[in-house]
Amino acid sequence: MRLVQVLVPSGTRGAVLDALDGQGIDYAVFEQVGRGDFEAMVQFPVPPSGVEPVMEQLFAAGIREDSYTIVMATETVVSQRLSALEERFPGLRISREELYARAQDLAPANSTFFAFLVLSTVIATTGLLLDSAATIIGAMVVAPLMGPAISASVGTILDEPEMASRGVTLQVLGLLAAIATAAALGWVLQQTVLIAPGLDIRTIPQVAERTSPNVLSLFLALGSGLAGALSIMRGSGSTLVGVAIAVALVPPAAISGLGVTLGLPGVAIAAAILVVVNLLAINLSALVLFYLSGFKPLDVGTYEGVRASVYSRVVVIAVGIAVLSLVLVAVTWTTFQSQSLEQQTQSILEADFEEADVEGVELVRVTVEYDPADMVLGDEPEVNVLVGLPRERDAPPDLAQRWDDELTRELGRDVVVRVGFVEAQVSEAEPPEPPWGWPSMAKPAV
Repeated sequence: MRLVQVLVPSGTRGAVLDALDGQGIDYAVFEQVGRGDFEAMVQFPVPPSGVEPVMEQLFAAGIREDSYTIVMATETVVSQRLSALEERFPGLRISREELYARAQDLAPANSTFFAFLVLSTVIATTGLLLDSAATIIGAMVVAPLMGPAISASVGTILDEPEMASRGVTLQVLGLLAAIATAAALGWVLQQTVLIAPGLDIRTIPQVAERTSPNVLSLFLALGSGLAGALSIMRGSGSTLVGVAIAVALVPPAAISGLGVTLGLPGVAIAAAILVVVNLLAINLSALVLFYLSGFKPLDVGTYEGVRASVYSRVVVIAVGIAVLSLVLVAVTWTTFQSQSLEQQTQSILEADFEEADVEGVELVRVTVEYDPADMVLGDEPEVNVLVGLPRERDAPPDLAQRWDDELTRELGRDVVVRVGFVEAQVSEAEPPEPPWGWPSMAKPAV
């Protein structure tokens, strides 16, 4: 429920009260005792979804834009008459006036925004290097990226070009600042003993999952944008949703900066692509949801122009996502191909081992190396096989070629097979009695 207070301009009191009576709204009128521009203050309760249609009637009755309208969220309203209002104004969507005010509140001053963004990037970069998911999530609580993402969409929908422009600018400059901050921090850490000289950040799990992004990453960004817009419209959980938006943007931006500093262009480019795709997806989902929810500019005459602007922006963002998503599709496809090849290869080799049934020889591990670059360049998948052999048994000299021929025939594609051997010892089902003088590993009975 909302409590609305409106200062009534001189000469419009009758029209304003008639408009409220026409809506069946209970109100209280207070005589104006301040400046002479207003003759009264009207106060009335209304559900959140009713604020916008009621205000439209009041504007038509003579409430000017330079008047004062205060919309307050109430803690508790006790009345038997509320059910009629709730039936008249169903729904949970807030008014465009509230949406505009919330979008303004979410976009902090530039100094505050960049201070929190730099701090969150420092924390996130540290968490990535430590492979600490908890630290990364903690950094996202600090990141202020939800505000610009929401304000850019709200400004577009409500025909507020200044708000929309500032939202876009803060997002772009903020992520560039995050990349620069991570690069600077990585360079500083390189000059100390805190990062080992031979450290390959690609082996860190928290980094690896963001340098090989697939299509599922796009769903994370779309869901974050929808959740952000929905939380603003419904007025719940915006802080936690801001964490989800920041998780989609800050960590890959930090990885991109580290890739620049550590001389890993592939890492920097892959993470940067993920950042841009996520940024576009968040803005697209929020923009579409606000538009479908029926938010319109206060000036009805500008609605057609805003609709055309929204359509054109949606098309541009969607095309950008589609182009950049080719990388995500390539990673997803090659990951699927690699896992399928690994599973099929595992099955074929296990069948060979069962058929040969050689005592003491075991299949230790099978892995397949096949990444998007290999797919683009047309390189063959590389199958790595590790076999355990007893010390007294010699390794077959042509085993790799024999398996290459068999896998090529079974899989229907050329592969490169690399076989490694390790000395293997397998314990017996019933352990023998330990020799005299050899300590038994069994625990003494208590």
